[in-house]
Amino acid sequence: MYAVDNRCPHLGFPLHLGSLCDGLLTCHWHHARFDICSGGTLDPWADDVPVHDVRIEDGSVWVSRRPRTSRRTADDAARLREGLEQNIGIVIAKAVVGLMEAGYPERDIVRIGIEFGTGVAGGWNSGLTILTAMARILPKLDRNGKILALYQGLLHVARNSAGRPERRLLGPLPQGDVSLERLASWYRNCIEVRDTQGAERILLTAIGLGATDDQLRSMMMTAATDHVYLDGGHTVDFHNKAFEALELVGPELRVRVLASLVPLLSNPSRSEEQHHWQAPVDLVGPLRQAFASLEDGLPEKRRPLAPEEEERLLGLLLADRPLETIPALSALLADGCHPAELARMTALAAAERMVRFHTQNDFGDWIAVLHTFTHAHAVHETVTRCDDPLPVRALFHSAAAIYLDRFLNVPAAPRPNAAGSPGEPADKLLELLDKRQQVNEAAAWAAGYLRGGGDPDALINTLGHALLREDAEFHSFQLLEAAVGEYESWNGRSDAFAERARETLLLAAVRYLAAHAPTARETPHTARIAQRLNRGERLFEE
Repeated sequence: MYAVDNRCPHLGFPLHLGSLCDGLLTCHWHHARFDICSGGTLDPWADDVPVHDVRIEDGSVWVSRRPRTSRRTADDAARLREGLEQNIGIVIAKAVVGLMEAGYPERDIVRIGIEFGTGVAGGWNSGLTILTAMARILPKLDRNGKILALYQGLLHVARNSAGRPERRLLGPLPQGDVSLERLASWYRNCIEVRDTQGAERILLTAIGLGATDDQLRSMMMTAATDHVYLDGGHTVDFHNKAFEALELVGPELRVRVLASLVPLLSNPSRSEEQHHWQAPVDLVGPLRQAFASLEDGLPEKRRPLAPEEEERLLGLLLADRPLETIPALSALLADGCHPAELARMTALAAAERMVRFHTQNDFGDWIAVLHTFTHAHAVHETVTRCDDPLPVRALFHSAAAIYLDRFLNVPAAPRPNAAGSPGEPADKLLELLDKRQQVNEAAAWAAGYLRGGGDPDALINTLGHALLREDAEFHSFQLLEAAVGEYESWNGRSDAFAERARETLLLAAVRYLAAHAPTARETPHTARIAQRLNRGERLFEE
């Protein structure tokens, strides 16, 4: 006599409806096979089924109500690694649920994914970016949202890593008398000629010599901004996300995380080589003139933007006068304005493009304004942490990209009128997003919610669920994290300009997510099954 749990650990199908042959119990739902004695599965995607001890006394069969072994935290951590290696969503989901229920630190769950994803060939990818982005918004989500965020991030890491071999690092140069300044110069030269092998050895040498994260960020971001708007902004965004991942997981993974960025620089597109950056208005020449002044450094004394400067700069960034915008930014920098203040303004202008994006535009053009916004956010995060003047060049790249997106606001959609009712719960928005193309309706509701005194934190949590309940594409994850990050950068100010800026950032997120919903929602369905199995629910018997 043997006893096992009656729920197939794969998706909960009743095992008593299966069949037993030669000691193997087969589930008839997806044909997972289990050793009836140990509960072990022959199909790793199904997981082992819990076994209960049996005792026969006087013709009666006694079955223990508790399974023979209970899953430990170490088992779930190992199972998560197996799920990532085998790219099995249900295994990843059950491991995440088990770890969260056991109180395993969220940072350590993220670390498992970062360690795995940076250990395969191909370099930093969209899956690692999604996982890092979701890790950064975890504090804004409720418990169920956190589980979904971790699961979605880890699942995308597994998908992006599937089929790739283990990454083999080249190793540093032999130890010698070389300065970090010279290594940085060599690194730039290697990237310029697309020599990623030489660049990797130089990077590892710099790490071995004790370079700090700030020094490494400066070296790598300088090389990544030597050319204009590499890969449509993705190169700078991915670099920023890798350094954010390091802040989450700690310095022990510095080598593998930063080395994963080098392959991205093997053959990126360089925007100065593209026609629309040179005609009908030449942006490249004025940009190079502005960059020449950065070679001399920036003023040591920094100041914030004055209120009138904020209004004027926002208007200029959104205007059709790029040959005025570029020197205006240079003048503000020379006058001591902090680059982070200017970068925050470019991110706000890019968000305004999304708020005013007309739905009569081609649907694919949402990606154009999205790229500009996420690039501007990455620049803001970078110049906030980096004092080197050369990465500030990316600020000008953002400003030029905002100008190039001007056609997407012709005609400009009107700013949303308030349509929500004060007192409505934030999750009312989810009902609107159950229908397609509720872009303007959802934005109007959100504007009414905010202007009616609704809780912004509750709305951000709802936006998290609006994203995580979908089979969302890469850019939607980027968008939400960037919008939340930029929103928080305006906290601490209660003036009208800051209040409008916060509203703009949330409305940009609402409109983009509404444009890309609903989907089949298969991915979150898997996570819900994992949660119900963990609670012991009878999924199919009911």
